[in-house]
Amino acid sequence: MRYLLILLSVNTTMLLAQAPLTVFEKSDFSETGTYEQGLQYYQQLAEQFTEIQITAMGPTDSGKPLHLVLISKDEDFDINSIRAKGKSVLLINNGIHPGEPDGIEASQLLARDLLIKEELAGLLDHVVVAIIPYYNIGGVLNRNSTSRTNQNGPVEYGFRGNARNFDLNRDFIKNDTRNAESFASIFHALDPDVLIDTHVSNGADYQYTLTMVIAQKDKLGEVMGTYLNEEMMPELFDYMAATPYEMTPYVNVWGNTPDKGWNQFFDAPRYSSGYAALFQTIAFQSETHMLKPFDERVWATYNYLIGVTSFLNEHAGEVISIRKEAREAVAKQHSFPLTWQLNKEEFTELLFKGYEAYHPISAVSGQERLKYDQSKPYTKTVKYYNNYQPDIVVNRPDYYIVPQGWHRVIDRLRLNGVEMEPVESDQSLNAEVYYIEDYSSRKSPWEGHYFHDRVTIRKEIEKVKVRKGDFMIPVKQVNN
Repeated sequence: MRYLLILLSVNTTMLLAQAPLTVFEKSDFSETGTYEQGLQYYQQLAEQFTEIQITAMGPTDSGKPLHLVLISKDEDFDINSIRAKGKSVLLINNGIHPGEPDGIEASQLLARDLLIKEELAGLLDHVVVAIIPYYNIGGVLNRNSTSRTNQNGPVEYGFRGNARNFDLNRDFIKNDTRNAESFASIFHALDPDVLIDTHVSNGADYQYTLTMVIAQKDKLGEVMGTYLNEEMMPELFDYMAATPYEMTPYVNVWGNTPDKGWNQFFDAPRYSSGYAALFQTIAFQSETHMLKPFDERVWATYNYLIGVTSFLNEHAGEVISIRKEAREAVAKQHSFPLTWQLNKEEFTELLFKGYEAYHPISAVSGQERLKYDQSKPYTKTVKYYNNYQPDIVVNRPDYYIVPQGWHRVIDRLRLNGVEMEPVESDQSLNAEVYYIEDYSSRKSPWEGHYFHDRVTIRKEIEKVKVRKGDFMIPVKQVNN
């Protein structure tokens, strides 16, 4: 095996660390490792450095377990003890779409470099870094070189769907897969202050290697949303601008070009960042651009991971305090938005670095197609619409009633830490009841479900029979 020899100083003593190279490094930055190679790399780090622990966690649809890597400077891997010390927790989730492996490789570099690079030695003073090396293990095992033909490397990569061909980036709130169930268990055990879910983006072309899906500030609530928008993101944008990988908000353009401006990506709870927001965790989906070279995409992701770790290390107390304040507020909250609408009147102006678009005639279809001319870069001020406002709002009841026969609902509530009170005897209660008056459905199912929308309801006050063993869910709780 090849090794990277690095000389570093710790407590004025010179140490020689033999740190294993990643497949990315050994392949001259052109390849991503297999599932087995990636786990072996983390196991070697754990054998060499007592500050790293790798543990097999819950099952996945592939039959193989999720693994969790913890990096703790004082070798404390007990989450309650870590929290008692006032440390912040950063969770990095990789390989949700294994054809997008940039974060897989960047996280391997991060895990090693946090321990061997002198300039990074202080970043773990107030932060514990947690890494899921491979989330979609079934997709990682299904390697190919053709499912993302427009992507600029690596040589081979995994497949988007998991072992059941589910898109795990649509499964966080519905928990249909074992992957999502195990993720939820890890997520709630760690209770991370920040979650980063690593991706590679398709779509428009522009000068940036890295764009960022940012947690929607309005859904986070006033305290957390303001902190994210006014404190955290400006610092992270400045940090990345000082590297070779200046970033911009995720370019959410469909049927248009970026110079016309765009809306912030609305991260519903089926996505990782929207799911995390339900539990007052600030979350990002990093999106490197698939047309940029693989090595640049990995290093851009790596720099962002360093930047977030640095921010958390410096502001651990602030972030923990703000999350606590937000949780206290949501436990007392009286009304809750069920749906949101984009505010088309308010916007932020961004200085955007793009490429001029043109529309040649396709030799295949004979129709116009959209292309970008990289020989014609531009810098323009564009409108970024990132304000959402509540649409449908419900007032908080005292309780919801869940019949015991709805065991799949009950299992998901338990998995996500929702407090429930079992009914101790048969009884009748006066309750507000919703009746569905009308709805529309899609013509075909998707991952075992039919989408229903345009739902209209009516409400009635009725006497409802409740049986012993049913559940009353108090809504005045943090996980409401």
